Amino acid sequence: MRPLLSRPFQHFFYAVGACLLLVGVAQAEPKVEFKTNQGNFVVDLDSVKAPKTVDNFLKYVQSGFYNGTIFHRVIDGFMIQGGGFTPDLNQKPTNPPVVSEAQNGLKNQIYTIAMARTADPDSATAQFFINVRDNQALDYPNAMGNGYTVFGKVISGTQTIDRIRKIPTMVSPAPKFGRMADVPTTAVVIESATILK
Repeated sequence: MRPLLSRPFQHFFYAVGACLLLVGVAQAEPKVEFKTNQGNFVVDLDSVKAPKTVDNFLKYVQSGFYNGTIFHRVIDGFMIQGGGFTPDLNQKPTNPPVVSEAQNGLKNQIYTIAMARTADPDSATAQFFINVRDNQALDYPNAMGNGYTVFGKVISGTQTIDRIRKIPTMVSPAPKFGRMADVPTTAVVIESATILK
């Protein structure tokens, strides 16, 4: 039986297929695995829609910055926030802030990861939060005209996120917490954050 395509055309299509495969590999988004004392989870980052934010985040991951930090603010029905404090609630020094990319079209939906910041939209450094519900009020544009930059989503280990959000917190700030509220009564420690190959 004669082949459907002559040999030159076969080689051409093999080459095209190989190129498409390489393009697909090149466009694979970075993934980061977090190991915590409450379980593990993996986030898939969107470097296309949030390039500056993802680059900033990955630099912290690569340096080991997040290892040994905690989720210091947990509000069930809202979000869990971490990546800036040690278990004794000392804040770690950070790199310069990253410009907001809240206008990238990504929404603060359940299990998405976004950057925490002050009232200044361009003040995000290392701290991040994971939405545990759809938080439309955090999307751009919000009531203050800004928004919070979403740069990825949890793709495995959502049960860990649900476990963390259910951990009891201080009803009111204890003296040792200063002005901080919603601090878990049991430390939720990020043991490691690793970029997956």
